[in-house]
Formats: sequence, C-alpha cells, structure tokens
Amino acid sequence: MSPLRLASSRPEPEPTCPLGVCDGSGWILGPEDVARPCECRAPRLARRRARGVASAIPQRFRGASFDRPPVSDMARDKGRAPVVKAVREFTESIDDRLAEGRGLWLMGDVGTGKTTLAMIVSKAAVEAGHTVAIYSLPRLLARIRRTYDAETGEDSYLEFFHRLTSVDLLHIDDLGAQKSSDWVLEQLYAIVDERYAAERAMVVTSNLGYEELREQIGPRVVSRLTEMCQELPLYGEDLRDRA
Repeated sequence: MSPLRLASSRPEPEPTCPLGVCDGSGWILGPEDVARPCECRAPRLARRRARGVASAIPQRFRGASFDRPPVSDMARDKGRAPVVKAVREFTESIDDRLAEGRGLWLMGDVGTGKTTLAMIVSKAAVEAGHTVAIYSLPRLLARIRRTYDAETGEDSYLEFFHRLTSVDLLHIDDLGAQKSSDWVLEQLYAIVDERYAAERAMVVTSNLGYEELREQIGPRVVSRLTEMCQELPLYGEDLRDRA
C-alpha cells in the first residue's frame, strides 16, 4: 500500500501579476466582459515552455562580471580588449539583440575566457527576463539521448526539441568537442537550423577555428552560425595557468 500523502494546511499562494495590472491570471477584464491578455502573459507562457531545459547559471560563473577577474584583466589586455568590448555592448542591448535573433560565437584557444564571457551574456539575458538554455555540447547530446528512453519520465524527443528551440537564447559551450558522427551532425543541424529559421539567438564557444569546425560539425551548421552570430576570436595564453 502506498503511503498516504497528507494535504498541507497551508493555503496555496495566490498568483500575482509582476506588473501589478491583472489579477494574476494573465487576463484583464474590459468593458462588456471582454478579456484581453495582460503584458505579463507572454513572458509567463515563454517561461512555462522553457521548463525542462537547463537554464541556471553554473555556480562557478554566477559572480562573473566585467568588473572582476578574469574579465577585468582581459579588458586591459590589448589582444582581448576588443572582444570584451563587443560582449559588453551585446549585453547592454540584450533585448534588441535577442529580438533580432543575433548571437555571439566565441572561438579560440583553451583557457582564454570564452566560457566566462558567454556566461555573462546568458546571465544578462536571464536578468532581463528572457528564457535561456545552457549546455555544454556533450551534456546536451547526453540529454537528447535520454529522451529516447520512455521510462525516464522526462520529455519526449519532440517535447525537448521544442523547448530547446523556443527559448530566447540557446547557449552551447565547447561546440565541436564531441566526436563527430552522423547522429551528432543530425542533432546539431536540426537544432541550429530550427533556430536559424525562427531567428532565435545563440551564443556558442569553441576551441576550434572556422575551418576546423566545418570539418567537425559540417559546413551547413557553420554557415548558419556565421550568419546568426558575431564571430569573436580569443587567442593567447591560458588564463587558468596565469591564475
């Protein structure tokens, strides 16, 4: 016999409108009992659709900012300063950039600050109220494989794919890190092509250059990323070694 679940005596919290306009339902009742959607409804629906994707900023990067190392050090480095400036400009106009479907592609050597800068972008998007999905490529592919197992109780492939391609910003770290196969190429192309067609932004990082990435993940994916994203090369010494 399964254990009884006792009902809580604590009342459920009443839904509230973050704008203080509707009664929390997402609808405003107008003249002649005609309802119109509140401005809070669209972002609420977007967040609901985004449930089931990894959207939290990892612990290591929650304190990342332009005013703290390693980014503040990068801003004083002649070779890296233009990239930091471009990322700062992107975050300062995050609403417009995401509305246009514009993103960033940070490429270069290991330990040059690519992931930290990308996380600052994702953090800015979250703080601005946008929906974000954050994955390393190996973790994303593992998550997709789990959708094939109906016993996990998680989203089906189509449900997860829809969530992944409908968030305002998709952040993929270590693009090209996974060993290439027909299945990997198929998954990447499907995701990137869907977001390309829908004009939804991406921020990606990769240790591989343009030509190397074409060989690793295919020219069709790279071609779309080139059109969707501003390319920002980061080369130089490993900041982790310096630390």
